Amino acid sequence: MHDGTHLERRGIPTAVICTDPFINTAKFMARTQGMPDYPFVVLPHPIATLDGGGLEEQVDRALPQVLELLLSS
Repeated sequence: MHDGTHLERRGIPTAVICTDPFINTAKFMARTQGMPDYPFVVLPHPIATLDGGGLEEQVDRALPQVLELLLSS
């Protein structure tokens, strides 16, 4: 979240992605960075243990949201 808000302030579009257990932490970090409404993409946890096909499914799920964030900046 820190990197995303920092880059956005510099005019670089970003798309922060986190997994659902970290939603509150991401919102807290956005608030402390002065961007309480900073949007981010949420994926189900965990992703580290997914095989290639499972990871590809999550990428397919997140891609439209990521593109929306990058193209709406």
